[in-house]
Amino acid sequence: MSMSKWKKTILVVVIIAGFALAGSATFWRYAGPSQTCSSCHEIRPAQDLWEESYHRQVPCEECHGTAVNNGLHSLWENSRRLVGHFSAPESEQMALKEEQIAEIIARCRSCHEREYADWLASGHSMSYSDVFLNVKHNSTEEVNADCLRCHGMFFEGGIQDIVQPLSIKGPWKLVNPALASRHVIPCLTCHEIHLKGNPAARPDYSDPKAISYKRPLPVPRSGFYDRQEKTHFETSLLPAPVIVEGERRVMVSPDPRQRLCYQCHAPNADHVVGSSDDRTPLGVHEGLSCFACHELHSQETRKSCSDCHPRLSNCGLDVEKMDTSYRSRESVHNIHTVACKDCHVKGVPRKKQTATSRPVQVSSAP
Repeated sequence: MSMSKWKKTILVVVIIAGFALAGSATFWRYAGPSQTCSSCHEIRPAQDLWEESYHRQVPCEECHGTAVNNGLHSLWENSRRLVGHFSAPESEQMALKEEQIAEIIARCRSCHEREYADWLASGHSMSYSDVFLNVKHNSTEEVNADCLRCHGMFFEGGIQDIVQPLSIKGPWKLVNPALASRHVIPCLTCHEIHLKGNPAARPDYSDPKAISYKRPLPVPRSGFYDRQEKTHFETSLLPAPVIVEGERRVMVSPDPRQRLCYQCHAPNADHVVGSSDDRTPLGVHEGLSCFACHELHSQETRKSCSDCHPRLSNCGLDVEKMDTSYRSRESVHNIHTVACKDCHVKGVPRKKQTATSRPVQVSSAP
């Protein structure tokens, strides 16, 4: 065979391979998950959950990317995963790495722009450097493995792989500097992407007055990711805590979403209210849900007083100007625990009756 024929043969092979690759890529891009992703038996359980989830109308690659989404990095990762599949066939559980979860967060933003912005402005968007290089905290409490339960629950290694030294004497440094800006409480901490639920739908406008009555009650669909079990537990499955003040059991809001908050903002092992990082309301606010005051993603509270209270309180004072931690961080009256007796040390005075507050006398005469 002459050299020109060899060149023609190679060119034909390259063209055929190019068409085959393009056709394969097109098939994987537009074919259904049952013909592509979930043909792998490890992925099938996730596919089954996705088919009943809020995101079932969102193609897999919108969140997970394509096989070559990150170029050579994707090819390397997928090739390594394929080798691992055959070298360790007993492994059935598919789990995302923390760096892959970080990529998914960026994709969450494309649909949930407002929620992402609120989260970014909240106390939950802290990074590894914010948490594990905090001199004040590290000097008070030694960094330990339990920190990862709430800060870095998706990290593959142990606490010793994040920060050194593990003592109250610094200086502290990150073992891997690349972790510095990575978020320790990503969206997947409280949200399972494949969680069962129905996409939003427009109401039936045939009877506009009945829209609010026909609308189903919202069911909290958040859940907590447990680092030890490597799975999410839906909020409804989380236990409602028993919290005490001395011998008295504190009234806790029945809001199921608050159970999620208690996974991190919890009292000590004795269940004493206000201990450890507990924020359970007492005093005038006992029994309120966290979300009565805190916005869902931003945790913003600056409008919470005006949302519940009229301009003036029962004392005839502007509640936003009272001496509480709502007004000033330096106040000794914590808004979570403030009671009437904190200000009225000599006893709570009776409310003065006004013309509008006096009971109306109704005549019994015919």
